[in-house]
Amino acid sequence: MSTFIQLHMLTSYPPSNLNRDDLGRPKTAVMGGKNRLRISSQSLKRAWRKSNLFAEAMKGHVGTRTKAMGIEVYNALRNKGVDDNKAKEWGKQIAEVFGKCKKANPDKPLVGLEIEQLAHFSPEERNSIMNLVERLAMNKTAPKADDISLLQKKHSAVDIAMFGRMLASSPAFNIEAAVQVAHAITVHEVAVEDDYFTAVDDLNSGEDDMGAAHIGETEFAAGLFYLYICINRDLLIENLGDDLELAHKSIAALVEAAAKVSPTGKQNSFGSREYALYLLAEKGGQQPRSLSAAFLKPVKPMRDEDILAKAIGELETRRAKMETAYGKCADDYKVMNVESGEGSLQNIINFVKG
Repeated sequence: MSTFIQLHMLTSYPPSNLNRDDLGRPKTAVMGGKNRLRISSQSLKRAWRKSNLFAEAMKGHVGTRTKAMGIEVYNALRNKGVDDNKAKEWGKQIAEVFGKCKKANPDKPLVGLEIEQLAHFSPEERNSIMNLVERLAMNKTAPKADDISLLQKKHSAVDIAMFGRMLASSPAFNIEAAVQVAHAITVHEVAVEDDYFTAVDDLNSGEDDMGAAHIGETEFAAGLFYLYICINRDLLIENLGDDLELAHKSIAALVEAAAKVSPTGKQNSFGSREYALYLLAEKGGQQPRSLSAAFLKPVKPMRDEDILAKAIGELETRRAKMETAYGKCADDYKVMNVESGEGSLQNIINFVKG
């Protein structure tokens, strides 16, 4: 059995602002002494797990990440005829199984039903909560200690199995992530640019006022990104209760989403949806390693040279040099190269599942 699956991906984005910092600027990082564009792993993982593609492939096996489960329980109880005070009390009791609730606020009566930190609920845990709501509403009695043992170690939530879960108040139910996702960075130096824009009032005839109705400014940049993903296949299978078929389906869904799904930031403004142009997949029991060092020196193509071809060359050269120095870093590998017509995404998926 191959323990590790490693993915090395190159994706080119046109002018965009896919992942913003606190000032609304595209996120950046300094690498090799040069400024690069960056897309955070958090942004990538959320885009993948919330995509229609992933949701359809993993239907019934995706968790819910929220602070507001207590409010959902309260609303469900109220809809079933439970009085307001009991619904709040029982909703809080159930919510606090997953984390400490916020302090009550008289101006916002339901705030006290929210937990302080995001919790990731598996489908099985969510079903248990709703079944308990049914029983409470039918019996009109408060939940007992045995009723609210809702946390489950065994579940089928592939996103929890992949990306982990941390419950500060119940560490026994923490899940170690089976998938590690690096921050995507551009292979070349990047300067963030400013876009000054105006909006015109459609009913402005221009007789009295020729000015714009709105003036604004946004920032953007374009780049070719390198992304590294490492999947611990054995841990993923373990996290999914040794369900090998579900683990294989989840790996396939993750690979397809990573290759096809773009972060959602400013998509309406820039329409920057792209597929990966190059994908190198490796598998084996060897210690994983990123190939990001291929781009410590920013890629600078010569005149008339394609930056993608240059980046692919640097990546494959780095891989070969690592194997010369360390020996085989994977048992086997497959490549999809859109420009050269080598391989396909389906070939990659079959390879990593096999």
